[in-house]
Amino acid sequence: MTAYLVRRLIQAVPLLLIISFIAFAIVQATGDPLAAYTVDASLTSDDIARLRERYGLDRPMPLQYLAWLGNMLSGDWGVSYYTRENVVDMVLDRLPNTLLLVGIAYTVILVAAAALGILSAVRQYSWLDHLITGTSFVGIAIPSFWLGLMLIVVFSVQFKAAGLPYFPVGGMYDQRVGETLPQVLWHAVLPATTLAVVITARYVRYIRSAILEQIAVDYVRTARAKGLPERTVMLRHIFKNALLPLITLVALDVPSLLSGAIVIESIFAWPGMGRLFWSAAERTDIPVLMATMLLVAVLTVIANLVADALYAVADPRIRYQ
Repeated sequence: MTAYLVRRLIQAVPLLLIISFIAFAIVQATGDPLAAYTVDASLTSDDIARLRERYGLDRPMPLQYLAWLGNMLSGDWGVSYYTRENVVDMVLDRLPNTLLLVGIAYTVILVAAAALGILSAVRQYSWLDHLITGTSFVGIAIPSFWLGLMLIVVFSVQFKAAGLPYFPVGGMYDQRVGETLPQVLWHAVLPATTLAVVITARYVRYIRSAILEQIAVDYVRTARAKGLPERTVMLRHIFKNALLPLITLVALDVPSLLSGAIVIESIFAWPGMGRLFWSAAERTDIPVLMATMLLVAVLTVIANLVADALYAVADPRIRYQ
C-alpha cells in the first residue's frame, strides 16, 4: 500500500504541472489583468506599461508561466494585482472558513444520506421508499441558488416579520457580538443546509442502489444462513461494501466544493474560497486565480489517494501491488 501511494504521488507531479500550465494559459486568455487600471484617467499609457513590466506581463506567456512556477515552488505565491495583499495570506484567511462550511455540510450529508439510503433500500417499493426516492429526485432537481434564496425568504425574512427567531443571512458572525463559536455555527445553518440538501439527495440514490446490489450477493445470503442478526448483516457486510461508490463521490466532491461553492458563498456573503475565486475571476487577478486553482488540483489528487486507501479498508479483497 505504501509503495503504491508513493508511486501515485510521484506520478501526480507531472499531472499537476500540466494542469497548472493549462490553467495559466486559460487565465491569460480570459482578459487583461490590468484592464481596471486603463479606465483610471490619472494613469498614462507609460504608467500602464511600467505596471506590465513590473508584473512581468510584457513577456510571452510561456516565460510568464515559468516565472510563476519558479516563484510558486519557492513559496512565493505573489501578490494580488488589485488589493496588493500577499496571496498566501489571502488563501489562509479564506480557506478555514470554507473548510468549516463544507465540514458542517458534509457531516449532515453523510449521516442523512446513509440513514435514508439504508432505510429506502431495506423498505424497497414501500410507501417510505417511494417518499424518500421522490424527495431525492426533487432535491436533485432544485437549483442550489434558488434553494438558498427560498431559505432566506422563509427562515429569515418571514420568520423575522412574524416575530420568530430567525437565521442570519450575511457573514460569519454578528459584528456587535464578535466571532464566537455559537455565532459562527448560527450563521452557518442556512448556507450549510443549502449545500447539504442537494448533495444528500444525490448520495441517497447512490447508497440505495449500492445496497440493493449488495443484498443479492452470495456472501450476504451465507451470513444470514449462519443466523447473524440483520443489523450485523447490514452494517458489517452490506453497507461496508456499498461504501465504495460513496467514497468515490466524496473524494471528487469535497475538493471541488472548496472553490466551487461560489454561488452559496455569494448568496450568504460567506467569506470563503468561492467568493475569493469569483472576485479574482472578475478582475483576472492571475496570482489569486492560479493559487486557488492549483490548491484545488492538489486537494483533488490527495483526495483520490485517500479514496484509494479507503477502498482497501472498506473491501479487503482490494489489494494494491
